[in-house]
Amino acid sequence: MSGTIPTMEQIDELHRKIAPSQAAYDLIHTHCVIVADIARRLARRRNALFMRRCTLPADAPERTGCYPESPDRAPDAPHVVLSESTVTAPTDGVSGGTVPPRLIDERLVVIGGLLHDIGTYRVLKKKHNGSNGEPLEFSKKRYILHGLLGYEYLLEEGVDESIAQFARNHTGVGLTRESVIAQGLPLPPDDYVPLNLEQEAVMVADKYHSKSVPPKFVSADAYTARAARFGEDNKRRWLDLVREYGMPDVPALAEHWHMRMI
Repeated sequence: MSGTIPTMEQIDELHRKIAPSQAAYDLIHTHCVIVADIARRLARRRNALFMRRCTLPADAPERTGCYPESPDRAPDAPHVVLSESTVTAPTDGVSGGTVPPRLIDERLVVIGGLLHDIGTYRVLKKKHNGSNGEPLEFSKKRYILHGLLGYEYLLEEGVDESIAQFARNHTGVGLTRESVIAQGLPLPPDDYVPLNLEQEAVMVADKYHSKSVPPKFVSADAYTARAARFGEDNKRRWLDLVREYGMPDVPALAEHWHMRMI
């Protein structure tokens, strides 16, 4: 470890230092807070399933990955009934989910979630960054760079590589070198994919909220349609992630934050 793991106070300072306006800070920092909360919920649900694994029967869906409603369940597979220990495992507002291969570090998930989109301050249009009271607007051409720009900013500020990677590796459902080249994206050809479960949890959580103006929550179905625009493999990857991490109660979150949902 060559850098620092920032505290909550230092995270806020990192946001305020790069934010061009209070409006930009309010939009982007709030998004990061929401994503950090969702990611923590997803991680906590999977951790609860991990801790209860020894009490689950061998045919429980958390062990087999075969849920009653799963479209890829074999026609002759027995109908799986959720066990009492499965039902009573803490959900934190998340339904479903599978047992992870190890416990997920919830502290790192929160830190990473709070910093994952810090590069988006640098892809606001100069004339629409809120500094003169004008509406916020992101550059569509440069937006794809926000993960890399956030990664570079965090490293410049002395943040450890393990944390900076949350900014670099959260776009879509994992941006591969092949897709960067195939789509002609203005990024150095490389893999921009989560390197561990903590980064993956933040990447998944990020899909449930949008920094649109005004911001909104996104249902799993709505993001499925969005993912499908980039190909069937992309859609399938998203559905696999939903199965693994479970589904947060997006309507309840939207109501709590007084935001709309699509």
